[in-house]
Amino acid sequence: MNLDAQTIESQHDFRKVNPLEKLKVNGELIAAIVSGVFILFGWLLEKNGMESASVVLFLLAFVIGGFAKAKEGLEETIKHKKLNVELLMILAAVGSAIIGYWTEGAILIFIFALSGALETYTMNKSRKEISSLMDIQPEEAWLWMDGEIKRVHVSELDVGDLILIKPGERVPSDGKIVRGNTTLDEAAITGESLPVSKGIQDEIYAGTLNINGSITVRVTKHNDETLFQKIIQLVQSAQSEKSPSQLFIERFEGKYVKAVLIVVSLMMFMPHYTFGWSWNETFYRAMILLVVASPCALVASIMPATLSAISNGAKKGILFKGGNHLEQLGHIKAIAFDKTGTLTKGQPEVANFIIREGQDSDQVLLMVASIEKHSNHPLANAIVNYTQNKITEPLIDLETVEDVAGRGIKAVINDESWKIGKEDFVEISEYDQFLAESAKELANEGKTIVYVQKDDKLAAVIALKDMARQESLKAIDQLKKQGLFTVMLTGDNEKTAKVIASESHVQDFIANCLPENKVAQLKKLQEKYGTVAMVGDGINDAPALAASNVGISVGDGTDVALETADMILMKNDLLRIPEAIKLSKRMDRIIKQNIFFSIIVIALLILSNFSQVIDLPLGVIGHEGSTILVILNSLRLLK
Repeated sequence: MNLDAQTIESQHDFRKVNPLEKLKVNGELIAAIVSGVFILFGWLLEKNGMESASVVLFLLAFVIGGFAKAKEGLEETIKHKKLNVELLMILAAVGSAIIGYWTEGAILIFIFALSGALETYTMNKSRKEISSLMDIQPEEAWLWMDGEIKRVHVSELDVGDLILIKPGERVPSDGKIVRGNTTLDEAAITGESLPVSKGIQDEIYAGTLNINGSITVRVTKHNDETLFQKIIQLVQSAQSEKSPSQLFIERFEGKYVKAVLIVVSLMMFMPHYTFGWSWNETFYRAMILLVVASPCALVASIMPATLSAISNGAKKGILFKGGNHLEQLGHIKAIAFDKTGTLTKGQPEVANFIIREGQDSDQVLLMVASIEKHSNHPLANAIVNYTQNKITEPLIDLETVEDVAGRGIKAVINDESWKIGKEDFVEISEYDQFLAESAKELANEGKTIVYVQKDDKLAAVIALKDMARQESLKAIDQLKKQGLFTVMLTGDNEKTAKVIASESHVQDFIANCLPENKVAQLKKLQEKYGTVAMVGDGINDAPALAASNVGISVGDGTDVALETADMILMKNDLLRIPEAIKLSKRMDRIIKQNIFFSIIVIALLILSNFSQVIDLPLGVIGHEGSTILVILNSLRLLK
């Protein structure tokens, strides 16, 4: 396959931080701050009788703070041929200035300038997330050509090519092993915490880590069709989907702005002919309408409450990436959990050590740990840690240890031959049936079995397991009390998944889930329950986190999971999830109170204006006063 320059360039672009986008975010934020400073000084000058100087500062605040939002509003109107709130607020601010209320108009500008900067920052998050994913995949591979190996870009690989993957390297492309044995860390794809032994004809995936064996692999998929690339595409696709709430807001926005502008336009001349008002009175009432119909209190119904709730959560180690995610959390009906590192600790531990009758338990452990300390396999590390916690005698220094890739490890100590590894690595005789049967029972419990052979007989079997977190059990029980359906999604086999699901108290489980399977299962849950949350910590969880209504990651999760998630538990404590749901529901109640109150006030002010009962100062007091009351009500969420 020829080198696709466009593909290479696009992949490199993911890794670049666009300075123009960064400058845009900083520029909008600086503009909002400068606008706020001018408003403050303008207000101080106005209070000291220097009205002309204050007007100049207010004009600067209008121009500096309002330029970005005014431009955005005009461009959106021209592009979509639909009015928006940005235009309404700019007109409301200008209307306030026309009738002499510069401070109120400038404050409106300041609020929208600040929100614009935050909006731009949020929209640039997806580029950073994809960049984190791309950093995992190798850009180059060792390609066999005419009996020699050559370093090439992964986009040059074609189906059928043979590539060499050395120990410690990440797999550059999906394929099948044609030569060699090894152990692969597939956590990036399957989420499985334990490395998997691979041999000839076994399938491997791009992005996984080759631990200890040198292998030759035949490429089975083009670079843009690998499982790893599918993960990236799934994250992009899921993040581009708009929530139902967002779509509703966009539809409501256009109708509301159109209605207000139509009524204000009619108000500018109809009362003159209908009720005999003077032109000054007619224009005055139209400007009051433009001010009081401005949905400041309505907007303030949500943002201060959201920020207060987010601050409350932050004090408890619960971080939200946006108010919409916090709002969604209170509406979830089901919650899906990844297994490894989420419900479990993510590291194997020795669960059972069964010794052959007549053997010295501590002595066998000492020999096993002395051999295993020469291996960097996670199972070996778990056995060494277990031994050092059980016995105080120092480990034996060995000069020669043979590591058989993908099978086990062997050594000779004091003329005794030791083998430690998989079942097919040792020799099980008729005298070893008790240990063999015990091993089968432990395997049925979802545990990984390591066999220990001394000379020609089994000396012991060691069962290891990724243990469930105790706080996870309590969290699941609380979530079920809140009426949520709990399910575990895992790349583990059926047997292991069933055991962990039972121990962690989840109501259901789905095993053998690759990343695209997790997304498909999540979609099914959404069809059945509506709003669904996903809890995960690995790269393989990123698509499901992005596809869920609320993605939740723990603080020690991978960079991609942390970037993709909507909510992060900084202390890795799943008990914070039920707390966050309660906080979300409380916020929802306060927001509904605010919205009801603000709509009533706006309606009364509009009716009073039509009845000529209020003048502009009273209209502004009612309008701004309702906003203050709404904010104060929202601040109750800080407690």
